[in-house]
Amino acid sequence: MTITAPADLPRTLGALRASGHRLRGVRDEIRENLMLSLRSGVNPWSGIVGFDTTVLPQLERALLAGHDIVLLGERGQGKTRLLRTLPLLLDEWSPVIEGSDLGEHPYEPITPVSVRRANDLGDDLPVAWRHRSQRYAEKLATPDTAVADLIGDVDPVKVAEGRSLGDPETIHYGLVPRAHRGIIAINELPDLAERIQVSLLNVMEERDIQVRGYTLRLPLDVLLVASANPEDYTNRGRIITPLKDRFGAEIRTHYPLELSDEVAVIRQEAHLVAAVPEHLLEILARFTRLLRESSAIDQGSGVSARFSVAAAETVAAAALRRAALSRESTATARPVDLLSVPSVLRGKLEFAAGEEGREDEILEHLLRRATADTARRALRGVDLTPLAEAVTATPVRTGDLVPAAAVVASLPPVATVTDVATRLGAAGTEDPGPMASAAELALELLFLTRKLAKSADDDTVQYG
Repeated sequence: MTITAPADLPRTLGALRASGHRLRGVRDEIRENLMLSLRSGVNPWSGIVGFDTTVLPQLERALLAGHDIVLLGERGQGKTRLLRTLPLLLDEWSPVIEGSDLGEHPYEPITPVSVRRANDLGDDLPVAWRHRSQRYAEKLATPDTAVADLIGDVDPVKVAEGRSLGDPETIHYGLVPRAHRGIIAINELPDLAERIQVSLLNVMEERDIQVRGYTLRLPLDVLLVASANPEDYTNRGRIITPLKDRFGAEIRTHYPLELSDEVAVIRQEAHLVAAVPEHLLEILARFTRLLRESSAIDQGSGVSARFSVAAAETVAAAALRRAALSRESTATARPVDLLSVPSVLRGKLEFAAGEEGREDEILEHLLRRATADTARRALRGVDLTPLAEAVTATPVRTGDLVPAAAVVASLPPVATVTDVATRLGAAGTEDPGPMASAAELALELLFLTRKLAKSADDDTVQYG
């Protein structure tokens, strides 16, 4: 999407000076805007959940200090999401020399061609405006990344046009100099080859670049931020010590500490194609947390927040499929849809050595625990005994393809069903989906506490 600058902004260097515009370094710009947000009580970290008292205070201190930053954490802890919020601390619009490769400020040209243009044109130097989203560049570190990608190299086309190899204007600039007066983010920093890491040393300390021995000094104004796995970001890992030493702040991220934060992340990030009641999201959040605590899972690889997000999307998709096949007017997820999660998402997990062949058993056990814990919390104080007695006499049938209306019709006429629906927010609606979902949770709790039997075949589940 193209973002157009407001028409009333100055378009020449002379008009820019007359407007009273003040040049600030990128660190000063971020510091002042962050201070303004903190003083006014505006949250600058939109969409970041669970870091309020841990990661964000450290990050704010690092930014106020003007430090380059590396975020250390396991996969799926929101490191990239956090890095992508940093441009919100930049000014919405920033002036640049029109046509400049590096987005140089009109007051401070740094490349030979821009210096020459500024001297020739004076106050008539044309000015363009760059949106803050254009001042953030991101690079995923891969083993095939070259110095030319990050720093730059000689442009053979310019040499072929007749310029000499010693002419600085033959340089094609890489991602880092093109982020001048902005933020450059490198994901998975230790995955860069050591010789590529060396090329960043001058950028971080001397704030300049060298390209193939050119005697060219470009005083870059960039904030370098990166993400890394803690295991790799050590002197014994894949990071060179001089580069590690140049980061002013190393901030540890973490998975959500509170269950409510885990649910909030799922609700925020998941694209749900059907209604998923809150108790099912809580089950998936508990399931993810149990996986992170299990000795059967390789915790060195972590259990990403993307696992629980994908699980919620899978459950919603199962509900949508049932609605299509059974011709339900609306699709609402039910506990029976949770059975699709282990088989679909098993590949997203790394199991500990010695657990081969037990993967499905482990996942099903932990999913039952998560379901039982959620049901106990949600239905605490509700007497389920009348429901158990009634279902023992008249079994209730549900299943992946059984419509919600059929489940509700088979429920016994006891007050407990209404109590369960009220407790889970499923009462007072004509749609049978929420009622069926709530009733299934109560029936599953009765089964897990051995008060009901449960039998299952390919398409149906029967409680009785």
